[in-house]
Amino acid sequence: MADRRLQVFHTVARLLSFTKAAESLHMTQPAVTFQIRQLEEYFNTRLFDRTHNRISLTEAGEKVYAYSERILGLYREMDNEIRTLTGEIIGVLVIGASTTVAEYLLPKLLGEFQVRFPKVKLRLRVSNSMGVVHMVENNDIDIGLVESPVGNKSLAVDVCWSDRLALIVPPDHELAGKESVHISELTRYPFVSREEGSGTRCVVSDYLEDNGMSMTDLDLSLEFGSPEAIKNAVEAGLGISIVSESTLAKELELKTLTSINLDPPLHRPFSLVHQRQKFRIRAMQEFLNFAHEQCDQSKADDSAD
Repeated sequence: MADRRLQVFHTVARLLSFTKAAESLHMTQPAVTFQIRQLEEYFNTRLFDRTHNRISLTEAGEKVYAYSERILGLYREMDNEIRTLTGEIIGVLVIGASTTVAEYLLPKLLGEFQVRFPKVKLRLRVSNSMGVVHMVENNDIDIGLVESPVGNKSLAVDVCWSDRLALIVPPDHELAGKESVHISELTRYPFVSREEGSGTRCVVSDYLEDNGMSMTDLDLSLEFGSPEAIKNAVEAGLGISIVSESTLAKELELKTLTSINLDPPLHRPFSLVHQRQKFRIRAMQEFLNFAHEQCDQSKADDSAD
């Protein structure tokens, strides 16, 4: 029985979806279906019940799933132990990141990690912060990088970078000449917001509540799913918004947007998220160590400034 069949079965059983399993495994759906059929032929029994576009595990499927968890877990441990003995750091590391982190902070980090560990294959999946946390919970990714608080106590959350958020307006806006703007003034203008589930939106919502306000107090004119769309909308005069200062380098240099300090100031943490009990392959541990090195260096640089 091929290892690949068991890996495919385990992924389908965990996600209860052939489509999602195919996406997770970077396979076509017919290829996933073929592997499952081969496994069912091997055992001469159905492992899944398929009714009304839904699938569920049969009794035999439940048993195979339980054993596959143990078998694949032991295989990963064996592989990791042998590679540790030989000093080789190799494998596939799947990282999930929220949009802001993926677009503006992660490329440099991944590039430097790849130089240090060239045999590690990196895969990146991008979603909003809520989506990344769900991927960690479902074991679809090894490590997530998010920009909002994480409520699941079963996950390990390591706060790393601190991010400052600022108000952005067009250069000809009546607020553009101000050094800072009190939060209460935001209610006077159309506000362009990130979508539900976004880390930025969550942080802004918490910030408003901490200051006796809520999202409903804002004149929400538009919602977008990325920082780039938010900035383009503000440049077009469709409203004001709050974004990470790390996303503004190009616009401030070209003077297409004006950044204004918020009163009171608004900061948020960027965090590394992973399962507490997940067996860590060597590549995963090395990435966590590397990320913490970068965090410590960033904090030292900030202190020096």
